[in-house]
Amino acid sequence: MPVHYLETGSVDPCYNLALEQYVLEHCLEGDWLLLWQNANTVVIGLNQNAAEEINPAFVEQHGITVVRRMTGGGAVYHDLGNLNYSFICDVGNAEELTIRRFTDPVCRALAAMGVKAETGGRNDILVSGKKVSGVAQRIEGGRILHHGTLLFDSDPEMISGALRADPAKFQSKSAKSVRSRVGNIRDFLPGEADLPRFRERLLQELTRDGLIHETLSEEALAAVRKLAEEKYRSWDWTYGRSPDYSFRNRARFPGGTLEVRMNIRQGRIEDIAFYGDFMATAPLTGLCEALRGTRLEPGALSRVLSGFSLPALFGGIREEEVLALILDEGA
Repeated sequence: MPVHYLETGSVDPCYNLALEQYVLEHCLEGDWLLLWQNANTVVIGLNQNAAEEINPAFVEQHGITVVRRMTGGGAVYHDLGNLNYSFICDVGNAEELTIRRFTDPVCRALAAMGVKAETGGRNDILVSGKKVSGVAQRIEGGRILHHGTLLFDSDPEMISGALRADPAKFQSKSAKSVRSRVGNIRDFLPGEADLPRFRERLLQELTRDGLIHETLSEEALAAVRKLAEEKYRSWDWTYGRSPDYSFRNRARFPGGTLEVRMNIRQGRIEDIAFYGDFMATAPLTGLCEALRGTRLEPGALSRVLSGFSLPALFGGIREEEVLALILDEGA
């Protein structure tokens, strides 16, 4: 049966995830395939706490987008050395549904290129014991979306830097990512290869039964753009949807030791308290009260802090140090 193939024409993760959702919900006949890429992005799973999964200082420094997808699983890093694939089709017999229904064709495609891959680990695709693909899926209205990454030539330093290695400061019921040894497919390919050629070969292998190039109407694309703006680009979706959690952080600054303890609900501070040996001359009660209900993001926090005399509250500890501690930005 021919496969309906659709290009996103974008490296914007919010747009790409919106288009993928649109196809799942509106293209209800036949088997669909999307191959797409995102510029530097951390994509977190549906049930994850964004703050636990990312390294905020690294993400901000490198201009990395953070976005939540509509499927479960763990956080992954995307760059232009990574290729994503999406299968969208009828569920069929749900009791017989397995991840291998979708990973086996990808493994066969890699094998045709000389790369011995297998499904293993936590539903990952492995080559020589290294993870080259992580997958996730969602069932809706009798249709299934299965998508995955394909690490072709991603920057390992960016992967390790963007994703938080130690979430011990957080306590929540969110789904936690499990870090794995990762590898790049390019290192296992015989001979020289670049990503455009790899993409072309992959498409050929995955559409051996025929390919129908598809485009969406301007009306559909307008709906995709609206979904990207209103959902995937929104703070409420990416951060506000995070499960409730508690957070504790402590650091030593030139002006003294400062510890913060917080309870976070829907991405906003529910309760906060400060402790330490800093030389305060005024109580922190007013500031803590003012911070309740504030979004856990730099601009909102800074606006609250700027309304108080911080030398009276924290002695020699500066505003940027207080912010770094609250946001866990390498303080």
